[in-house]
Formats: sequence, structure tokens, C-alpha cells
Amino acid sequence: MKYNDLNQERAQKYLQSDGMTVLLPTGAIEVHGNHLPLDTDCCLADALAAKVEEKLGVDRCAVLPCVPYGQVWSLGDVPGSIHVDGQVLAEYLYEIAKSLDRSGVSRLAVINTHVGNSAAAKTMMRKAAGVLGMKIYQFTYPGANEMIEKVCTSERPHNVYFHADEIETSYMLYLCPDRVDMQKAVSRKVTFPKDYEYSAVRWSEFMDTAVLGDATAATAEKGRRIIDAVVETIVSILKDGD
Repeated sequence: MKYNDLNQERAQKYLQSDGMTVLLPTGAIEVHGNHLPLDTDCCLADALAAKVEEKLGVDRCAVLPCVPYGQVWSLGDVPGSIHVDGQVLAEYLYEIAKSLDRSGVSRLAVINTHVGNSAAAKTMMRKAAGVLGMKIYQFTYPGANEMIEKVCTSERPHNVYFHADEIETSYMLYLCPDRVDMQKAVSRKVTFPKDYEYSAVRWSEFMDTAVLGDATAATAEKGRRIIDAVVETIVSILKDGD
């Protein structure tokens, strides 16, 4: 159920019911080349949360509106991107969690589809631990890597990061196909600077288009197989925590 569809009476009863999990999608507004929209991460967060809700059961979930702004320092200087400092984001997420705790929510799962938000979500969870009475999870595509290795064919410029490439474009083709323009998809050979892991370097310093690899290799079927593995992992962890 959508959290914002609840009324006052129903919210009081529904949010405090046994086995209830509130899902908080978190995304970003950030450039993703010319074949994907600025709100790609938000589209994916909402769609992934809906998949998790479907598996857990609509009577056991309340899905919050997506937090649309995130930590996008790496591409934050490119027109179109909107960057929120990680400390500000962590405090913002904590205030959301604190409000849910006051409402009697016992479990919160952050469904995050922008890797740059992960540190802020972790900071929020650590601040909440031992202070708030709820269990908090943070999921950023858990279970994806093994399936990515099986189904994706293009070379990855970085073994952790992905952006508007075969991986993320496949996610969009599966979850939000109407928002993808494959006629504008490109392949970009990107080389990370040797000192990237040891210094502060924006992606915009070595990328002319915000595509980290080969978007032309993306398919909806690849996206389906990876996302299904992600949903299965999230649901399994949440059910184990019941």
C-alpha cells in the first residue's frame, strides 16, 4: 500500500500492525547520458520497492514516496544534476526514521538505487541504533553481482560502479521501459585515473557523457534476471528478520 494513501485512523492501526514493514525508496536526480532521464534512480527505486511489496504482500508493507535527491558529488557539477551533501542526507533520512518510530513502525527498509546514497543511509542507521525502537535495513541492489556476471557481456570500467551502462539501462528497460530511448544509447570506453581510489576525483573530469560503459548492450531480459535476484535477496532477508 502507498503510505500517502493512508488516512489518520488507518495509519494509526496499519503502521503498528504485526509484521508491518515500511519501505523507503531513495534515488537521485542526476545526468544519465541522453538515453535515460535525470530521475532514473527515482524510477528504479519506486519500481523496485513495488516489486518487494508484491512479494512481501501489500497487507504487510507501506511504501513511502521516494526521496528524490541524493549525494551525487561525482557528477554534481554537470548541468541537470542536483547534489545533496551526504551529512545533510543522513540527517534527513534520520528524521524520517524518527517520525516513523513515533508512529509505532517497528521495521524500516531503505530501498536505495543510487550507490552514492549508501554511506548516508549507513550513517543514519548507526545513529538510529540503540536510540530508535525500530529495526532498519538498507538495500542497494543486494544479490546483483552474481547475476550481473552471468548475464552481462560488456566490459566494466570499474568493478563496483555502474552508471547508465549495460547494467543500469537493462534495469530501466525491465522496470521503466517507457523512460528509455535506446536510439540515443551509446558505448563509452572510460578509463578511471590511477589515483581515483586514493583522491577526490569527479567523474566529470574523465567522462564527457555520463555513460560508464556500453549502454547499447542492455536488454530488458538482462534487467529482469538481475532485478529478480535482487528482489529475492531483499525479501529473503526481511522474512528471516520476522
